[in-house]
Amino acid sequence: MRIRAFTPRDLASLTDLTIETFRPFYEDSFRPLVGETVFANQHGDWRDDYRREAPRLHAPERHRYVAVAEAGDDNDNGDGDGDGDGLAGYVAWSVDPDRRNGSISHLAVSAQHRRHHFGTALCERAFAHMRSLGAEVVEIGTGGDPFHAPARALYERLGCTALPTAVYYRQL
Repeated sequence: MRIRAFTPRDLASLTDLTIETFRPFYEDSFRPLVGETVFANQHGDWRDDYRREAPRLHAPERHRYVAVAEAGDDNDNGDGDGDGDGLAGYVAWSVDPDRRNGSISHLAVSAQHRRHHFGTALCERAFAHMRSLGAEVVEIGTGGDPFHAPARALYERLGCTALPTAVYYRQL
């Protein structure tokens, strides 16, 4: 595993990974749970939403950062030219220097690389960078549904404290 800063050449893979990672949530969990009207209103264009959002995740001038994880294989010579397994995951975060606060907005790991500590390593990289910028606290949000159970377990292993919350939807 190699973790490095995002570069523009990562954008297409990062966007594809985001859509691949969160498709089961939107299509298999959220949509059946809330019904078509609420789904269409809240997340009907979720794929295009991610396509618009992904290019804005890394903007250091606005204190927004992305780190990507690459999985190497026997063909990976470590030169960073993508001859290994490619993008295995990424983490996106921001820092509010005035409040000394950090926030992880996105964490995605490809299905074949889950349960191999990529998420842990990515979060630890983000935490270290936040600390170097003066952050004292980090916020990470995730869902309370079964799809997000692995994320909740990861954040708890990282020492985060869950804050119970509830969000309700209703078709009018």
